[in-house]
Amino acid sequence: MFSRKTLGLEITSDRVRMALVGGSRQKPVVESVQEGVFSSDVLRVSLREPNVLQQSVFVATVRETTLKLLSKTERTAVALPDASGRVVLLDLDTRFKSREEAADIIRWKLKKNFPFDINDAHFDFQVLQERGSGEVSVLVSLVCMQVLQQYEDLLIEAGLEPNQIDFTSFRLFELFAPKLTLDDNYLFVSLMAGVLNIMLFNQGILSFYRAKELGGRGFSVNRVYREISSSLLVCQDKNLGLSIGKVYCFVESTYAEEFRSMISDVTEQEPVLLDVGKVVELNQHCKVDAATLFSMSAAFGAAVRNL
Repeated sequence: MFSRKTLGLEITSDRVRMALVGGSRQKPVVESVQEGVFSSDVLRVSLREPNVLQQSVFVATVRETTLKLLSKTERTAVALPDASGRVVLLDLDTRFKSREEAADIIRWKLKKNFPFDINDAHFDFQVLQERGSGEVSVLVSLVCMQVLQQYEDLLIEAGLEPNQIDFTSFRLFELFAPKLTLDDNYLFVSLMAGVLNIMLFNQGILSFYRAKELGGRGFSVNRVYREISSSLLVCQDKNLGLSIGKVYCFVESTYAEEFRSMISDVTEQEPVLLDVGKVVELNQHCKVDAATLFSMSAAFGAAVRNL
């Protein structure tokens, strides 16, 4: 019996990465990968304005990259740049009777905190926890409607059926989730393409989230140290007595030991270095080196979402 194959696609400011993946969420098997490159004037990541400046070039690049995969699969899970939207952890004072009521409450609480009209945003939310006090903790993802709509329209024009659209940071988490979620309390820190992502889980519930664009391809030890240290201080101030638990980190192999050592200093724990090569298997016909495996991680995570 043949396993189902799914497409995962990651969009960045300078390229599109695509992966065809089979197997299961616990044991994904990479069938093939492809990458298309954009010139600097094709796409500019923005929170409020449509991101794609050269639409015909974007569509042609995505279509050409898809054809190289030699797959008939059209349904595609998508990873958008973290900077194209916002993610918020929000505490609501009272429980709600329906998702419609919750949506109204969330809009009211967030309307003064964003640089665009919250009514012009597409947002989704997930209830994380209902406390005995009556408070409800929710995870809210927001994207300006015209930003999301443009991406969807152009991907459809390129011959794909986009679904399960999320941000890159969550796609990376998705890839490693089977390993991470074996623990109830853990910290997941990743640095990829200049974006630092921090997720802290307590009793299996996301308690702190941050995605910070640092810029550049490498990393500044001092800056990353400050960002992680200040984030953990904020988190612990809001959650007195919170235990960090196990620490996991994900970064390009070139910086792995330096990154691991720095996180060890910040957390006073020995972090586990995650390796995408130990999470996915390669089809016998798929020849991919370690650097390409790392760069395709978010596309793998997106594809896994549909398995």
